[in-house]
Amino acid sequence: MTEWTEITKLDQIPRLGSRVLKAGGVDIAIFRTAKDTVFALKDQCPHKQGPLSQGIVHGTSVTCPLHNWKIDLASGEAQGPDKGCTNVYPVKVEGDSVYLALSADEVAA
Repeated sequence: MTEWTEITKLDQIPRLGSRVLKAGGVDIAIFRTAKDTVFALKDQCPHKQGPLSQGIVHGTSVTCPLHNWKIDLASGEAQGPDKGCTNVYPVKVEGDSVYLALSADEVAA
């Protein structure tokens, strides 16, 4: 069963930046765009497992800091010509709170 868990306040995520949280032993990067849209991805580039949270956010993409792969924040898909995908997590903003959909196992971890 999946639960919405409040993870932070929107103003705690820098615009065009990210924050990282650990859930179920996995680092999850929470990104905020210039338009205050929030996305959540596994903090690992599909190429060489670089930390996406340290990348540059532009539009609705993040560029991996290791080898410049561009990853779509909505789908987790690498943008052409690169191929690969990282996990995407459901996230929502209500008021000034950011919520992440986590399984019971991830919440307990």
